[in-house]
Amino acid sequence: MCGIVGYIGARPAVPVIMDGLRRLEYRGYDSAGIALGGADTGLSIRRASGKLRNLESSLSLNPLQGDYGIGHTRWATHGRPSETNAHPHRDCTGSLVVVHNGIVENYCELQDQLKAKGHFFLTETDTEIIAHLIEQEYLDLRERNDGDAAPSLEKAVSQAVKKLTGAFAIGVISTDDPGKLVAARSGPPAVVGFGDGEYFLASDVPGILQYTRDIVFLQDGDVAVLTRSGISFSDFHGKPLKRSPQHITWDPIQAEKNGYAHFMLKEIYEQPRAVRDTLRGRISAASGHIELPGLDLSHDEIVHAERILIASCGTSWHAGLVGKFLLERMVRIPVEVDYASEFRYRRPIMRSRDIGLLISQSGETADTLAAQLEMIAGDIPTLSICNVVDAALTRKARGSITTNAGPEIGVASTKAFTAQIAALLTLSLYFAQCRKTMPQEAVQSILRELEVLPKAMEEALRTSAPVCARLAKIFSNATDVLFLGRGIHYPIALEGALKLKEISYIHAEGYPAGEMKHGPNALIDETLPVVCLATKDGDDPDSVLKYEKTLSNIQEVTARGGRVIAIVVEGDTAVSSLVEHTITIPRASEALLPILETVPLQLLAYFIAVEKGCDVDQPRNLAKSVTVE
Repeated sequence: MCGIVGYIGARPAVPVIMDGLRRLEYRGYDSAGIALGGADTGLSIRRASGKLRNLESSLSLNPLQGDYGIGHTRWATHGRPSETNAHPHRDCTGSLVVVHNGIVENYCELQDQLKAKGHFFLTETDTEIIAHLIEQEYLDLRERNDGDAAPSLEKAVSQAVKKLTGAFAIGVISTDDPGKLVAARSGPPAVVGFGDGEYFLASDVPGILQYTRDIVFLQDGDVAVLTRSGISFSDFHGKPLKRSPQHITWDPIQAEKNGYAHFMLKEIYEQPRAVRDTLRGRISAASGHIELPGLDLSHDEIVHAERILIASCGTSWHAGLVGKFLLERMVRIPVEVDYASEFRYRRPIMRSRDIGLLISQSGETADTLAAQLEMIAGDIPTLSICNVVDAALTRKARGSITTNAGPEIGVASTKAFTAQIAALLTLSLYFAQCRKTMPQEAVQSILRELEVLPKAMEEALRTSAPVCARLAKIFSNATDVLFLGRGIHYPIALEGALKLKEISYIHAEGYPAGEMKHGPNALIDETLPVVCLATKDGDDPDSVLKYEKTLSNIQEVTARGGRVIAIVVEGDTAVSSLVEHTITIPRASEALLPILETVPLQLLAYFIAVEKGCDVDQPRNLAKSVTVE
């Protein structure tokens, strides 16, 4: 889950690489480093522990020169965060350096083999193994001569990566083959970009979007060779490949803060746009038509499906739980929701008429990809809901729905989550139409609400932000917070708790409101804030029943001295008469309330974290994309 940036071209390489690393620092920030090559300078390296600013300080004191190079921001998996363990890593001779995102699972075995051949190691990382392995391949190729007295860097890299077990995206430069940058991918993401006489490498699009929008997403088993004259592609066996760039439409300014104090706040306020873009072109309330061209499931497969298996991680798992409520209610089909990290370890039972559904912001989450492979091995079609076009998850899926939320920089996911729920709503309505489990007028009624949902989200942002800012001053010293919800609102309670713990480091727990008597009541005293999702759709009897039961739970809390913050729909006076604090959102149908409820919970977590002085965008011990297990 580290950040990689590489550049080769006419301009000075340091500013380009450092600018890219700044845009990718959300992928890892416990150390950073840069290596440059040049005709006159050879190979030069700077590394620093801690955040990127420490490397910037080092470079200001000891500048580097070069017209090609690689840089890295690290999120530690092997070896503690330190300058020694920071990337890039050298081989024994110091003529070759590697940056790496991923995990080499057989590094101990490889290390023993390399030590037996005279290699010595200076770090605690698995990445250093790759540098030495490429060095050894150079030596072996020269010894064999193999028709090539001066082996190319890409040939040595291709030979080396075939011996690696695990997941990796790497960038390599060497003085033995100067003026060249070689990249290889098996698992974690890597992209290359085409400019005017200059070429780029990155582990994520925002790292190079300032310089080019013409991008190739490397596929598993790809090797890319970047020189001043262009980019060539081959597989790990040296077979040439044709890869055509696609034009990315994201505006680079989307990856900037645009005047907001933090990326997270900017992305919270981008949610109406993200949901609007996710729905655009897919729904029409006037015609009642839903269009999902990327789904690639036949009508018969949808009609005869017997079960949906959802697997995802973190915030996306909460979206999957919302999807369970939507699909079971609208489509009348059984749905199971698993943490992707647990799915393959329980030997899941899959049947021929099951459909797999994977949900991920990045589409590169290792556990979610592993769950997808388990489903594919079980011979069931898989669908993906993903925010990144051509991510690994979407390439392996039969069909996909792209959420169109745009780049999400803050580690704590916000706009990706609400866009995922919007996609799940669309999918549920589409399946309901195919299976005829909802009257068409009911489908069109929800479609009409979906079309105006972004405006309702804007209203929720406008009205709840000042309230949440005020409540943050009151509750920022809390040590524990309980979040309660019933039915489809329970996953939102889980998500609200996750957001608070992620960025404020306050222990928070989401719980089904109906389970209060089975344990959580013991926690309640006058110091415990309890956030209750007490919204209702007045036209839905089931929603009203859940609301009335939740009122009873609120009374249980207040009777024991708990301090209640209730999320309610506008015009609700029953709850406000019972509780200390309320946050109001617009009225909506039961199926749309989860999206609107999410907005104030995100804002509450954000303002509490700011009040506590926490690093909102880069919370400790977390990284944005978990591309290793």
